[in-house]
Amino acid sequence: MTTPTADRNRWPNPLYGWYVTLTLLLAYTFSFVDRQVLNLLVEPIQADLGLSDTQISLLQGLAFVFTYVALSVPIGRMVDRFNRVAIMIGGVLVWSATTVACGLSRSFEQLFAARLGVGAGEATVTPASWSLLSDYFPPERLSRPISVYLMGPYIGGGMAMIAGATVLDWTEQAGEIALPLVGALAPWQFTFIAVGLPGLLIAALLLTVREPERKNRERVEAPPWRDVVGFLRRHWRIYLSLHLGVPCIVVMLYGLQGWVPTVMVRVYGWELAEVGRIYGIIALVAGSAGVLTGPTVARLLERRGHADQALPIAAFSAVAAAASLALLPWQASPYAALGCVFAASFFVTLPLALMTSAIQLATPNDMRGVVSGLYVVTTNVIGLGLGPTLVAGATDYVFADPKAVAYSLALVSWVMGPLAAGLLLSGHRAYRERLRALRLRQSEGISGQPGSQPTRG
Repeated sequence: MTTPTADRNRWPNPLYGWYVTLTLLLAYTFSFVDRQVLNLLVEPIQADLGLSDTQISLLQGLAFVFTYVALSVPIGRMVDRFNRVAIMIGGVLVWSATTVACGLSRSFEQLFAARLGVGAGEATVTPASWSLLSDYFPPERLSRPISVYLMGPYIGGGMAMIAGATVLDWTEQAGEIALPLVGALAPWQFTFIAVGLPGLLIAALLLTVREPERKNRERVEAPPWRDVVGFLRRHWRIYLSLHLGVPCIVVMLYGLQGWVPTVMVRVYGWELAEVGRIYGIIALVAGSAGVLTGPTVARLLERRGHADQALPIAAFSAVAAAASLALLPWQASPYAALGCVFAASFFVTLPLALMTSAIQLATPNDMRGVVSGLYVVTTNVIGLGLGPTLVAGATDYVFADPKAVAYSLALVSWVMGPLAAGLLLSGHRAYRERLRALRLRQSEGISGQPGSQPTRG
C-alpha cells in the first residue's frame, strides 16, 4: 500500500514534465521579446523623442529593474505559498498590456512608466518557473530542463531583433500607420504593440499547466522568515558567491544585448533592420548553444572524476566572455566584430543553467521561491540595472564620443569578468561541501532536499 509520503514524493510523468518545460520556455521567450525589443529601437526612439544615450539606458535598465526587483522577493514568497501557475498567468497579462502601452507612449516619462509595468509583470516568471520545474523533475535530472528553459532569453532576444527588424521593414514600406482611437503611430511604436499582443495567447496556454505537488516538503506553510534568514547565514559563502558573482556576468550580458545593435549602426554604418536580423540570429544561436553546453561540460567533468565543478566552470566562462568583448573595438571588419560578439554571447550564457540548478539543489524546497527571488534581485539590480548604464556612462562621460560605444563595452568587461570569476571561486568549496552533505544524508535514508528540516539544513 502506498503511504501518503511516498505518494507525495512520486514524480510526475516525464513527458508531461517536458510539455510544461516547453510551455514555460515559450512564456519566458516572449517575456524577453517584450523586454529586449527596445534595444533594436534605440535610434528611432532617440530621433523621435530626442533622448540621450543615458536616458535610453534608463529605459533599458532602471525603469524595468525598479519594479522587477521590488516585487521579486514578495512574489517569491507568494510562490512558496500559493498557486504558481496562477501567479504566472497574472504576470503575463500585466507585461503584455504594458508592452502595448510602450507603443502608445509619446514621451520619455510615458515610456518610463510603461517599462515599470513590464518589469512588474515579468517579476513573476523566474521564481514561479524554477519552483515548478523543481517539482516536475528529480534533482539528478533537473539541469537539462533548466537549461532548456533558460534558452528563453536568447531565443527571445533573437526573436526581438528579427521580428522587430521585420516590423520596421514593413512599416517603412507601408508609410504612416494609424489605428482607431489611437491615431498615427511611428514604426517603433507599432513594433511594441505587435510584440505585446501575443501575450494573450501565452496566458491561455498556461491554463493547460497543472500545479504539481510540492516534493520533499512535510509542512504546508512556508517557513517563517527567521528560518530563511538563518539558513542563508549558515551557508553565506554559497549564496554570496552566487548572488554577486553571477550578476557580474549578467552585467556583460545586458551590456552586450543593449548596445551591440548600436555598435553596428554607429561604428560600421549598418542599417538597423539588417543589424536586427543578423544579431538576432547570433543571439539566438550562440546564446542557446551556450546555455545548453554548460550542463554537458559539467557532466563530462563529473565522468572524469571532477564532480561539483559548476562554479569553476562559471568562473572560466566569465573570463572568456570578458576576453571576447575586450577584442571587439579593435576589429576593422564588421564580420570580425560579429565573431567577437558570437563568442561573448556563447561564453556569457554557458554558466547560467548551472547556476540556476545550483541554487535549486542547495536550497530547501520551501525556501526556493524566496531564494530565487533574491537571485532575481541581485542579478537585475547589478546586471540589468548597471549593464546598459555603465556602457552608456562610459560612452557619454569617459570617452565622450558616441562612436566609442565598442570601447565602452570592452572597458566594462575588463572590470566585470575577473570580478565575477573571483567571486564565484570564493564559494566553490562551500558549495561542494553542501552537496556532499546532502548526498550523505540521502544515502542514510534522509531526503536529499531538506525541506522537512529547513532550520537544520
